[in-house]
Amino acid sequence: MNELLVQNEIGSRIFTLRGKEVMLDRDLAVLYKVETKVLNQAVKRNLKRFPSDFMFQLNEDEKNELVTKCDRFNRLKHSTANPYAFTEQGVYMLATVLKSDVAIDVNIAIMRTFAKLREFTKHYNALAKKIMELERKNDKQFKEVFKRLDNIVSDAQETDEKIMGFIKPKND
Repeated sequence: MNELLVQNEIGSRIFTLRGKEVMLDRDLAVLYKVETKVLNQAVKRNLKRFPSDFMFQLNEDEKNELVTKCDRFNRLKHSTANPYAFTEQGVYMLATVLKSDVAIDVNIAIMRTFAKLREFTKHYNALAKKIMELERKNDKQFKEVFKRLDNIVSDAQETDEKIMGFIKPKND
């Protein structure tokens, strides 16, 4: 499969939850071509490999928000089990638990996608910083322009006041 298509498919499955970029167990199971139940069982057999910064379970509010925002999670609406979310390190750790050739290939693609996401974020942040600097610089310049325009308008009003009045000549 085309690497760009794979990265796009993977990238569309990365969410930000609790301030972390994560992938859900259901999406990973689809990519690894295993059932979600099988993936979670493998994880539970190896819980020491998955500390809380590698994997966490969504709470009810997070699950409901996900169902509301993403139509493909409608089946979760009536599920009694909340999905698990895996950070980049958690996904990497899955490679040590799921040892099929598909899992290895998918893991490599996922790691590349996370790397591209970090690279994009880095460039995005640099661009945002440049835009803010330009805004600050232009803001100062615009303030100066407006100040000068105000002075010109003020001078024009003073001139208009002098011209518009009728001046009575002094009687000598």
